[in-house]
Amino acid sequence: MSHYAIGVDLGGTKTLTALVDGRGGVVARVRVATPTTGPDAVIEAIAASVAELSNRSGVAPRSALGVGVGAPGPLDTGSGVVFEPPNLPGWRDVPLAALMAKRLGVPTFVENDANAAAMGEHWVGAGQGVDDLVYLTVSTGIGGGLILGGRLYRGASGTAGEVGHMVIARDGPRCGCGRAGCLEALASGTAIAREARLVVESGRPTVLSQVPPEAITAEAVARAAGEGDPLAREVFAGAAAALGVGITNLVNLLNPALVIIGGGVSGAGELLFAPVRRIVRQEAFERPGAAVRVVPAALGDDVGVIGAAAVVYERVRS
Repeated sequence: MSHYAIGVDLGGTKTLTALVDGRGGVVARVRVATPTTGPDAVIEAIAASVAELSNRSGVAPRSALGVGVGAPGPLDTGSGVVFEPPNLPGWRDVPLAALMAKRLGVPTFVENDANAAAMGEHWVGAGQGVDDLVYLTVSTGIGGGLILGGRLYRGASGTAGEVGHMVIARDGPRCGCGRAGCLEALASGTAIAREARLVVESGRPTVLSQVPPEAITAEAVARAAGEGDPLAREVFAGAAAALGVGITNLVNLLNPALVIIGGGVSGAGELLFAPVRRIVRQEAFERPGAAVRVVPAALGDDVGVIGAAAVVYERVRS
């Protein structure tokens, strides 16, 4: 039996494909821009990436255990159908697993991208050896995955882990999902950039006023905050506080041993982690609060492909 799986991290702007061995090591990887002309073009781009992986590694695609695809939802993991992801134009009820299996000639499995990332961190990342953990990716939006009792928890209809859409403040800003006050609307990279632009528009003194509006990103805000700009620190602190409240809710509800935070915003380091940990320590119930650690993700940009490969190993060997 092969000791390799192919992992695909399918995103709205880029797709990363990798050959991953049975210990979670990335043997080779190929990154391409995600085609915007529909699912057929995306499948062909992935097939070309898989062929390139074979050229680089000498491992024939058909000798792999299978292909795992971490894809944006909504989707059905059982059937491998991707319904209508907002960041993939022209996609509607696409039987991605079946189409990929036919194109590549190997079993293909589809999983929500945040769930796949949680599986990757649990397998060979920050969550190794931990049976109960919550993974959050804080980037353009906020996604999550739950590992409970050592296995991915998908819920009754496969949608568990949508931590970004916990309502934190009912009178808060409107979220992309249509509701008000979701964690994503308060603490994502998009939310941080939005609040910083409002500060600049108000005329309050900040170094961010020297930056073109389109260049005011969460990364720019974190950089300004790290350099001591008071209003940038205020904006970032507000997002960190909302994230801390959201994580406190998860700690009280699920009693995990570990909360792992990944995604671009986590690159702010202690600017994010210190206030989050402080809020969890102060606000969580005593016993679950004492049991949990809040840590950064360990796998970086490879988390999606390693997690997608973990899906293959789980599904083939279960």
